[in-house]
Amino acid sequence: MAKTHPFHSIHTHQMIRAGACTPRAGVGDPAANAAATIALAHAGNAEGADLLVFPELNVTSYAVDDLHLQDALQRATDTALSDVVAASVDLRPVLVVGAALVRGARLYNCAVVISRGRVLGVVPKTFLPNYREYYEKRWFASGAGLSGLDITVAGQTAPFGTDLIFAASDLPHFVFHAEICEDYWAPTPPSTAGALAGALVCCNLSASNIVIGKARERALLCAAQSVRGVCGYVYSAAGPGESTTDLAWDGQGMIHELGELLVESPRFAEAPGTVYADIDCGRLIAERLRVGTFNDAAVLAGHPETRFRRIAFEHRPDFADVGLRRQIRRFPFVPNTPERLDEDCYEAFNIQVQGIAKRMAAARAQKLVIGISGGLDSTHALIVAAKALDRLGRPRTDILGYTMPGFATSDGTKGNAWALMNALGITGEEIDIRPAARQLLADMRHPFAGGEPVYDVTFENVQAGLRTDYLFRLANHNNGLVVGTGDLSELALGWCTYGVGDQMSHYAVNAGVPKTLIQFLIRWCISSGQFDDETNHVLAAILGTEISPELVPADANGLIQSTESKVGPYALNDFFLHYVVRHGMAPSKIAFLALHAWADAAAGRWPRDLPDEARVAYDLPVIREWLEKFLHRFFVTSQFKRSAIPNGPKVSAGGALSPRGDWRAPSDGTAAAWLKELADNLP
Repeated sequence: MAKTHPFHSIHTHQMIRAGACTPRAGVGDPAANAAATIALAHAGNAEGADLLVFPELNVTSYAVDDLHLQDALQRATDTALSDVVAASVDLRPVLVVGAALVRGARLYNCAVVISRGRVLGVVPKTFLPNYREYYEKRWFASGAGLSGLDITVAGQTAPFGTDLIFAASDLPHFVFHAEICEDYWAPTPPSTAGALAGALVCCNLSASNIVIGKARERALLCAAQSVRGVCGYVYSAAGPGESTTDLAWDGQGMIHELGELLVESPRFAEAPGTVYADIDCGRLIAERLRVGTFNDAAVLAGHPETRFRRIAFEHRPDFADVGLRRQIRRFPFVPNTPERLDEDCYEAFNIQVQGIAKRMAAARAQKLVIGISGGLDSTHALIVAAKALDRLGRPRTDILGYTMPGFATSDGTKGNAWALMNALGITGEEIDIRPAARQLLADMRHPFAGGEPVYDVTFENVQAGLRTDYLFRLANHNNGLVVGTGDLSELALGWCTYGVGDQMSHYAVNAGVPKTLIQFLIRWCISSGQFDDETNHVLAAILGTEISPELVPADANGLIQSTESKVGPYALNDFFLHYVVRHGMAPSKIAFLALHAWADAAAGRWPRDLPDEARVAYDLPVIREWLEKFLHRFFVTSQFKRSAIPNGPKVSAGGALSPRGDWRAPSDGTAAAWLKELADNLP
């Protein structure tokens, strides 16, 4: 497969590569600092960077105090900037460097934006700290309120003011804003207005001496600003070489996106360097489209885009394959760090427990009725129900569990169902649905009733429907609620029987939980000691069972019906689901992300406790095959089932499919646009 196809370029998928640079400072030595800046610019060019952000006042260094007011240093600064501008002519990255510049009779602490030999603009610092160890008002004037102006720097006249955002004319998603250090410590950071004016990436050139705990504060502010501004946030603090007369510097560089830390530099490093990450501007655009609060804020702020100057520049992207510099989780619904996994599982499990406990109390139900198959979904619904009754102070015998063997029920799953019911101490019973199913099939004159091995959808749904019918009538008989067991993944794929089937219940406790997360929730219940050892032993056995609806008898070779061979690996389907529902991404971009997540089983992190046999790889043809099938099932064949789903709690920020919540769509839609986009843009 040719890697020169535009599919393999991050620019095709609305991403830009940003770098937070930490040069080695030369105290009051603009020539040396220009050389250090140019060296990192060349390195960034080799790494395919689009945007490089340097520390505050990196051309002079920050901690030179009254030397900022010396004519010689000011002139050397302009010469140094001329060197940087000249060196940038043949370089790909836009450089955002820090320098003190004279305009009129004032000295400003500035961000100088440079691209391909051109000074695009100069942004002065707005908020000047003048407390504790800071004395910036001794040297600098604030840029507050300055707009529509220009400045002469490095022999060029460039826009000057706090009203600038920078936009690539040939890469529409590459739009950024710059602020300086204290600006984002202020209650009203200038980057807020910049983001509301259309900037998708906000840059912070910072000196920021280090004291105990400050690194955490910086990270908190970067993360928070990237959430509030629905943007990427690139932060670069001064590091080695800065004067340590009274202060010290750790060179913290970070890149955040929507609150997520994409990359962070090593702190207190002696060597200069840059950390890179690919910011997904398309994801940011999608989020702004969905979050009306962002647009309302722009209205209430008086539409900042009408006050900002949009400085255009030609970026000249070549759409080459430069790899991908961001971690893509194989399981978007499942954290791949142990501490986050425990936190998320705790929250998800308790959301479900609270949901069913409240519904049972509100309905004044005496019993919970659940069909127990010995599979993952019914197992999880049952342990959630058991914990809910514990919380309500009710005996677990108020759960009526029914195993209902059909024509393909295996001894293994039925045995696990009974073992789990016994271990949890619920009221368990068995109803053999085969006599009723045979009668129904005979009444319908189905070929199976005449002895023919016809295992069509009618044959399957007769069994699924009878099970649900029994459960609802048993709930009527016992003043109970039918607890749904179907999960989010099945709703996405339409892998459920509509109406009188597993699509319906009184409360769909698993409807917000994808299949991949359910497995980890059960593992978490084991590892966190939610139940006793006997229950844990059964749960572990169920986790090791192949996913199957067990509606069709095994074939001549003894192979059982396999769900994933029919609908595709749930790992991929949940990946597709996340990016379709949460972000509305184009199928080709989903394929691009899936390829980088799944192409190499040895690369990246896997969630804790995932079995070795599940750590597999998928190439692009396999991803494409299952993505096409997912798109057809999701957009064409299954929406009518989601339009009529019962109540159930939303669990993941990744989304839910209730028509009363995250997802509303026509039941008679088509997947044509999505399938065409995929076909047109994959190699």
